[in-house]
Amino acid sequence: MKHTIVMTGASRGIGRVAAEQILRRSPDAHLLVVARDSSGARLAAELDAGGYTVSHVSADLGSLATVRSAAGEIRGRLDRGDLPPLRGFVGNAGMQYTNALTEGPDGFEATFAVNVLANHLFVRLLQDRFTAPARIVITASDTHFGDFKHNMGMVPGPAWRSPDVLARTGAFPKPETAAGGRTAYSTSKLAAIYLVHEYARRLPAGIDAVAYNPGFVPGTGLARNAGPVSRFAMRRIMPVMTLTPFATSRSAAGRYLADVVLGTTHAPTGSYVDRDRADRSSQESYDPQREGELWAAAERFTAVDTARADTFSGEATSGSPR
Repeated sequence: MKHTIVMTGASRGIGRVAAEQILRRSPDAHLLVVARDSSGARLAAELDAGGYTVSHVSADLGSLATVRSAAGEIRGRLDRGDLPPLRGFVGNAGMQYTNALTEGPDGFEATFAVNVLANHLFVRLLQDRFTAPARIVITASDTHFGDFKHNMGMVPGPAWRSPDVLARTGAFPKPETAAGGRTAYSTSKLAAIYLVHEYARRLPAGIDAVAYNPGFVPGTGLARNAGPVSRFAMRRIMPVMTLTPFATSRSAAGRYLADVVLGTTHAPTGSYVDRDRADRSSQESYDPQREGELWAAAERFTAVDTARADTFSGEATSGSPR
């Protein structure tokens, strides 16, 4: 049956591989890619050249206004019948800055805005347009564990604060440094898992939410804002690590992401998928109080129009994520 999957972060890295895999393995899918300016049109044309059905909508994920506009455009296309039923959202786009002082146009710290708030706003504004069975997949990261086993000392672990603090610049020690930027990144990925747990509690039956961890994937565009030495290492040296168990190749990570999106990997709602299997995330990532506080803050920050997106208007059910 024809269906729509909306995807961010499909233009490069694991997202590009996943997009091609999704189209190849699910010929009934209409992939709607969200990308900035003309890059979305180019990406859609490149993917469409393979005979697949691809369209695009423009959005700068660092700007909540353009995210809101893009979600509105998608809703309109669905309502007019220009798109088949919506059965998937893939929040794969991610950003890591060289400091924790970069502020987006809405006044939020840029890492938090892209990695947390943009996904939340898309989910909230599209939630009443999903047709079950549907799946929401948010790309997380094992940096949220904060230990050497998972990040090999390259990224500091998360440093949780009140969401009102995390959403603003300067939330971490030495925010002007790369370590500050990396702490913002790992903390934002912990936040993403918290919100997936809340979605699992609040979404209606048949609409699942899953966090996906690709592992350490060298050679992607994540370090594009890093200094020249770090960028060179990520492009030319780190890829050798994919020959070891400590890293995942771009092709494998993209394939695993497609598996999660298409339901090939068994993952009940609320799951954390570590590459090719559902697993436990960090002990810190299971905290209903933090999850509820982050939910409430994200609602305030994104100012969702609840008259248009009222599926979550009731109280969340109690207990652990399903």
